[in-house]
Amino acid sequence: MNKMISKIARHAAFAFLLTFQFAVQAQNNIKEPLTIEDKIKALLQKMTLEEKIGQMNQYNGFWEITGPAPAEGDAKKKYDHLRKGLVGAVLNVKGTTNVRKLQEIAVKETRLGIPLLFGYDVVHGHKTLFPIPLGEAASWDLESIERSARIAAIEASAAGINWTFAPMVDISRDARWGRVMEGAGEDTYLGTKIGIARIKGFQGDDLAANNTIAATAKHFAGYGFAEAGRDYNTVDVGTSTLYNIILPPFKAAVDAGVLTVMNSFNVLNGIPATANRFLQRDILKDKWDFKGFVVSDWGSGLEMIDHGFAKDLKQVAELSANAGSDMDMESYAYVAYLKEMVETGKVDIKTVDDAVKRILRVKFKLGLFDDPYKYCDAAREKELIYNPAHAVAALDVAKKSIVLLKNTPVKSNGRSLLPLNKKQQKIAVIGALADDKNSPLGSWRIGSDDNTAVSVMEGLKKYTSAITYAKGADLVIGKTDFINEVKINETDTSGFKAAVQLARNSDMVIMVLGEHGFQSGEGRSRTKLGLPGVQQQLLEAVYAVNKNLVLVLMNGRPLTINWAQENIPAIVETWQLGSQTGNAIAEVLFGDHNPSGKLPMTFPRSVGQVPIYYNYYSTGRPGPKPEVFWSHYTDESNKPLYPFGFGLSYTSFAYSDLRINSSNPAKITVTVTVKNTGSLEGTEVSQLYIRDKIASVVRPVKELKGFSRFSLKAGESRSIEFVLTPAELGFYDNNGNFITEPGDFDIMVGTNSEEGLKGSFMLK
Repeated sequence: MNKMISKIARHAAFAFLLTFQFAVQAQNNIKEPLTIEDKIKALLQKMTLEEKIGQMNQYNGFWEITGPAPAEGDAKKKYDHLRKGLVGAVLNVKGTTNVRKLQEIAVKETRLGIPLLFGYDVVHGHKTLFPIPLGEAASWDLESIERSARIAAIEASAAGINWTFAPMVDISRDARWGRVMEGAGEDTYLGTKIGIARIKGFQGDDLAANNTIAATAKHFAGYGFAEAGRDYNTVDVGTSTLYNIILPPFKAAVDAGVLTVMNSFNVLNGIPATANRFLQRDILKDKWDFKGFVVSDWGSGLEMIDHGFAKDLKQVAELSANAGSDMDMESYAYVAYLKEMVETGKVDIKTVDDAVKRILRVKFKLGLFDDPYKYCDAAREKELIYNPAHAVAALDVAKKSIVLLKNTPVKSNGRSLLPLNKKQQKIAVIGALADDKNSPLGSWRIGSDDNTAVSVMEGLKKYTSAITYAKGADLVIGKTDFINEVKINETDTSGFKAAVQLARNSDMVIMVLGEHGFQSGEGRSRTKLGLPGVQQQLLEAVYAVNKNLVLVLMNGRPLTINWAQENIPAIVETWQLGSQTGNAIAEVLFGDHNPSGKLPMTFPRSVGQVPIYYNYYSTGRPGPKPEVFWSHYTDESNKPLYPFGFGLSYTSFAYSDLRINSSNPAKITVTVTVKNTGSLEGTEVSQLYIRDKIASVVRPVKELKGFSRFSLKAGESRSIEFVLTPAELGFYDNNGNFITEPGDFDIMVGTNSEEGLKGSFMLK
């Protein structure tokens, strides 16, 4: 009987919470419906200090949810905390059955029945996978990028997830850093536009809908500038770089309505991001007026002890809360010690209240108080996961993400190898990645199913049966997974002989080489950027017997492929394209899709050039000069292998008639005529770069400030217009103030960051 009474009481508590606002409304004779802020205030008044702190606590999924409750250990402790209302969010729990069971505990068994947030890394799709974000950025197609995030949200929400830890808007100039695959590359302008598109895709037009999820702008801030490209390493940047390169994508994310921000693992100015008041309070919450909440990265609070910044978890709780970190992910500091910090006066209760308000605000905006189970429809899950329409969209953006790096005529017939002749006979396909259905899915795809990518071989076979495969050599040895190092084959060349023989007896060769999908991502930093293992040896051995060779690259970062650029007639950068990899590559190779991708990140000639990026500052000795006293390498060119924005087509484009109208300083127009001078329809991405020649803070030699993606039929011309406003012409000073200054500006409009028409104007 007592158990029954207790159960009834728990249900009654939740019912009271849902109707509380109406009671308040009636009591005060208020005609207008209560606002979200009213509801937050009313709920906060009912919460104990422990319950408030519970909202600030996030746990990883901790037991087999559909099985019995844990009886002992850490899992039992977490389970008990859940039933007591001491958990505000969980992560890595998916599937409607699992989510509903946990949500029912939170709603029905806790005193106030506050629903949970369910977080997950939905990075480039959930089940249906799109290209890795760096690859997708190569499309420069904001509509397609928004659509891919929209579909990712649809699938994730159908699986019970209501919060994604994406997009990563970190700017990075260092290809050694494995997480470059997770962002949009080196450029702040492009990265900002892509970040906004992805946030719009995840959060949609109606946050209360059951197919939208909360997005997270991460990692705040500076994570992409980890020293030496080594993950989790310290960050040391100047104020100009911080304000002009690192922070703008986050500011744009806030302006776009992103619901959450995740801090980062690194220190900045000697202070770990999780305890960095300057970042989280002074800039994010005060200056930018961010109304959402800040979540720590996994265990980043606890890591402050190893940083030498906090003595113990008590101090972690104190420093993190005071600095503005609202939710603690897997450090256990808040749930263990924040109450004590408040009671001893080291953390003001107002600080806790502010954090809880922010968390509750997100839950209300998502409509979880109206329907805690809105993401728990099993029929919807079955209908939308791997929906065929999603595969169509994945194929579309995968094709757009492919970058043609080289396509020069071969000596035998004076024609380019690409696009392939569909009647071509005896095609040899070589490389372990060509027949791989797992690696093309890329990294950070924890919700997906292994081996669900269309392989390159599968895609090619849809066009011709006259292909023969030889692996040549293993790329990896043993098992591959997300949490363990990938072991690369460095010695075994026993398969070379068969591959070389096949190449010798074939009309042409397609070699698929690059990185395994788990060679990039978190914790995957590299000091060497060439083809891993014995792949370079294999490439040279095959080329020695057949010069009609197309190199298809699969990788999660820029690579140093100098030998290939010098020798191989056709090179295609395909990144890791996700579920539709093989189909996308086949369509491009056979010419059913004309490649239009442009590099979002510079490709170096040597790892010694890294970090290398197009928007550098001019030195006082730019050169070149006949003597040695100028800024250069003695053993390598300053120039990249492929510049930012580079990408070829099966057709050609000519630029002419550059015109600049600067009569209105608030709206400067730049127009250019672009003509398709080839024989095929194609898509071009025109890019506009500026240089502020003289400024109070030195400006880069060029900065991307506009781009336009459009298609032209053979022989067709089009006038393309760009508009420059103070937003594009200004910059941040070293105090973080955005300013515009009169003076001379250079303009370049063209096909990449190094080729284009040049002009100038004076801003008055």
